[in-house]
Amino acid sequence: MDFNPLLRFIDRIADWRIPWAEVLVMHRNETVFRYRSGFSNLEEKAPIDEKRIINLYSMTKIMTCVAALQLVEKGAMLLNDPISAYLPEYAEMTVRKTLADGTVELVKSERPITVRDLFAMTAGFSYDLGAPSIRAAIERTNGRLPTRSFAAALAKEPLLFEPGTRWSYSLCHDVLAALVEVVDGRRFGAYLRDEITGPLGMRDTGFELSAEQLDRLAPQYEYRDALGKAVRKDGNGYKLGTEFESGGAGLMSTVGDYALFLNALTNLGTSPNGVRILSSASVDLMRTDHLTEPMRDDYAWVQLSGYGYGLGVRTHISPSESGSLSARGEFGWSGAAGCLAIVDPASGLTVMYAQHLLNNQEPYVHPRLKNIVYACL
Repeated sequence: MDFNPLLRFIDRIADWRIPWAEVLVMHRNETVFRYRSGFSNLEEKAPIDEKRIINLYSMTKIMTCVAALQLVEKGAMLLNDPISAYLPEYAEMTVRKTLADGTVELVKSERPITVRDLFAMTAGFSYDLGAPSIRAAIERTNGRLPTRSFAAALAKEPLLFEPGTRWSYSLCHDVLAALVEVVDGRRFGAYLRDEITGPLGMRDTGFELSAEQLDRLAPQYEYRDALGKAVRKDGNGYKLGTEFESGGAGLMSTVGDYALFLNALTNLGTSPNGVRILSSASVDLMRTDHLTEPMRDDYAWVQLSGYGYGLGVRTHISPSESGSLSARGEFGWSGAAGCLAIVDPASGLTVMYAQHLLNNQEPYVHPRLKNIVYACL
């Protein structure tokens, strides 16, 4: 293995638009390469170090889906169950319909939202964090907005389409977190700690930080195209309330910590020291393409060409379309500040890539990073 090309790529993007970048590569449970370059704090020129905590944003979604699949494995719910069996406020939904003359009307939904729809982003939700019902719930709870209250509020908003008919990147996994709470009985963060992060020895992953961890939170930046540079922009705009544990974008972690979780998935659900978080059958179901042909036009991000969408993850289905060197069945997801997970059971490969930059340059960085990693093996 020669990882010099990957080292040079990390150096190059850290000299380009990205303040810092770090990558950790595991092959058959061994860390074979880890490298970081750039400044965690541009103003102070502080070099990045391996203990820095970042916002995972949408890479939270992978763990949320694993948590919910654990409950499916236990028989606590089924993918084909209507979510109204657990969240009764979703029993009668309305759908926004645009008529031929351009007017919009609300009609009663003909299909129920199923548990599968939450996993697969086919429920009909939007990603509108400022929806009137959500804003009202924030005010009603005095800024707390517990996860369950969030889900109850979202149910008042009309759907964009009939559930199960289209794909839309949305607040599905935030509702899935509320579903875990209702089905299991614990707060979502407590469930993750008891069932996933604790057993795997992940000490730096969660929705809240201790004082010591807060000192290790990396400054966050946003690349401003008009200025041609990155500017400081801390905070997580997806944290809608002090008690809101966002299953879609709320977790914080380090490169080394989250790699422990990803590597367990590479091993089809079991860590190298024998901690099982999912069965191999569930991991295979998770990385099975769940898109129907009519949904593919909705799932059209250029960096995901050749990929399908499973239960909360991209999944590689066509090397000829993707141009990716990864194996079929390689899966994972990414986050708004640019982190990337590569999970590949066939190759025994786990990659955790991190940066902390909004307007993250993902379409350029991620496909190149992936191909370089595979070429280095």
